Amino acid sequence: MSHNDHGPASDPHSGHKMSDMHGSHDRHAGHSVAMFRDKFWLSFALTIPVVFWSIDIQHWLGYAAPSFPGSKLIPAILGTVVFVYGGLVFIRGAGSELADHRPGMMTLISLAIIVAFGTSLAATFGLFEIDVWWELASLITIMVLGHWLEMQAISQARGALNALAALLPDTAERVTGAETQVVPLSELRIGDIVLVRPGARVPADGTVVEGAADVDESLITGESKTLPKAAASKVIAGTVVSGGSLRVSIAAIGDQTALSGIMRLVAAAQASGSHTQALADRAAAILFYVAVASGAITFAYWWLSGDREHALIRTATVLVIACPHALGLAIPLVIAISTSLGAQNGLLVKDRIALERARNLDMVIFDKTGTLTRGSPAVSGVAATHGTTEDDLLARAAAVESNSEHPLAKAIVAEAGRRSLTRLAATNFEALRGRGAKALVEGTSVEIGGPRLAAEAKVTVPPEVDKLTTAWASEGRTVLYVLAQGRLLGAFAVEDEIRPESSEAVAELHRLGVRVAMITGDSKAVADSVARRIGIDEVAAEVLPADKAASVKKFQAGGKRVAMVGDGVNDAPALATADIGIAIGAGTDVAIESAGIVLVRSDPRDVVGAIALSRATYRKMIQNLVWATAYNLVAIPVAAGLFVHWGFDLPMSVGAVAMSLSTIIVAANAQLLRGLKLQPDALRPAR
Repeated sequence: MSHNDHGPASDPHSGHKMSDMHGSHDRHAGHSVAMFRDKFWLSFALTIPVVFWSIDIQHWLGYAAPSFPGSKLIPAILGTVVFVYGGLVFIRGAGSELADHRPGMMTLISLAIIVAFGTSLAATFGLFEIDVWWELASLITIMVLGHWLEMQAISQARGALNALAALLPDTAERVTGAETQVVPLSELRIGDIVLVRPGARVPADGTVVEGAADVDESLITGESKTLPKAAASKVIAGTVVSGGSLRVSIAAIGDQTALSGIMRLVAAAQASGSHTQALADRAAAILFYVAVASGAITFAYWWLSGDREHALIRTATVLVIACPHALGLAIPLVIAISTSLGAQNGLLVKDRIALERARNLDMVIFDKTGTLTRGSPAVSGVAATHGTTEDDLLARAAAVESNSEHPLAKAIVAEAGRRSLTRLAATNFEALRGRGAKALVEGTSVEIGGPRLAAEAKVTVPPEVDKLTTAWASEGRTVLYVLAQGRLLGAFAVEDEIRPESSEAVAELHRLGVRVAMITGDSKAVADSVARRIGIDEVAAEVLPADKAASVKKFQAGGKRVAMVGDGVNDAPALATADIGIAIGAGTDVAIESAGIVLVRSDPRDVVGAIALSRATYRKMIQNLVWATAYNLVAIPVAAGLFVHWGFDLPMSVGAVAMSLSTIIVAANAQLLRGLKLQPDALRPAR
């Protein structure tokens, strides 16, 4: 699937997507940035002579425009062209709104420009003394400029989706035997082997079968560091290979790739509902009726006062200035920017309401295995007896375990590899049922196993080793003993490795005033040990997968708002029960249905990023709502001529400028959200 195949789903100017994003704010259906840009520049060019030859402007500025046959008709002719060329887009939008029985912004704008056009036409035929063509032309030009700027802002907010769509290359190098062939992505099939050269992008999700290289996954995960990949490593479509080439076996293509899943989530999140958006929509609907009522009162008052020319002009000005432009843009633009910002930092928001709720969390509950821990055993302690070094102990144990597939055996072999120890040869491997394993290492019989092995061999455990193993056992760690020729060489502690980021994540959540709990199926001793080392407040241990949802409900007692963070495997009921479900370590499976927020990386610190994004997004929404609503409440009475008796009147064109300025302020305020840093290092306060 090339980025050219995405079509409307990723096109920022697609009418369908734009209407989705706006809900009731779908006045741009079928419009584009380029269309409004062209309309603005031509309308602006035509408005200049309309203003220049306007009698009012000449009188105010004290100049005389060149006079020639027909020059008096320049404002009327060019003003009509501007009305038809620039104004019809609003009138068509009003037709759609009225057909849906949902009058809104386009209807307000259309009422204003039709009243202004009718007034201007009447003035041209001598029915009024006041010429308002310049106000009509400048009004439409400013309206079109406001829409152009708004479309640009929305288009930029969709930058993450565009960036994701552009990540996929158009072609891939498929390996067939000894040859490679460049083929379109649409021809790739699961199981194909592709060659990815240095600097190229991975064309589809898959597994490395040959080669070693560093891969930049920053645009998918937000992780700034490149990750080393070798045989058996998983790679994600759209990521960049550097420092080597890889041969990759394709595991997912087209819509099944992680990238496509992320794009679907970003698009769905930007279109999903929001409590604050619903509030803005209600305010915009109320404002329409307020504007129409204000316009009717304004017209009636000034008409009955005998000022018929100003009655029409002030009515049009009220309708112009009441356009809930800023209100309509206040929430959708913040939603679009926050969702894009989250996606760029590995936070995928599936449900807008989930993100809104995150700002008020009382507690975050983590599933232990695979979330706070890596989900696989690792050596966490080594104790060698007198006369044996740790490295010698590990090397001998790893030699025995290199022939075993047991997870504990793999942990010891991995630790020896991490320390770059010399691999010793082992022969005569034998699994000791229920006790461990043994083999000949450099001619010496070496055994490795649990306390039962040591007890049956009746070995003497030195006090210093016994003290350590007793402490390990009390913390719920697995203790393994190594024996050579019946003599104890030492012992290991093996446990599910705690992620190094976990304690930092808990500390950051405490800093935000959020309590932290943990759910695990492990014994109370293991759970308490992990909780103590990480700094967790509350623990639910020995919980069966089927009972996790019930445990979440207990934490919710007393009206606590809780988030559940899990790996999505057996956590689905618990994720759904919590106020917010957060799936962590999604990897290539980004479509976890039970979660409202999906964290691409396996980093619990990203939960802090989600809360920070929620709080910042809500602040921006409220700021925009307050500004947009307060502006209209103040501006409508001014436009209606309430202060005329004190010498203050508001021309229609100035009203249009004020309305557009309000929209620009809201858009600029929303753009400030882009400065929010969500990476774990950026969230940490200065020490």
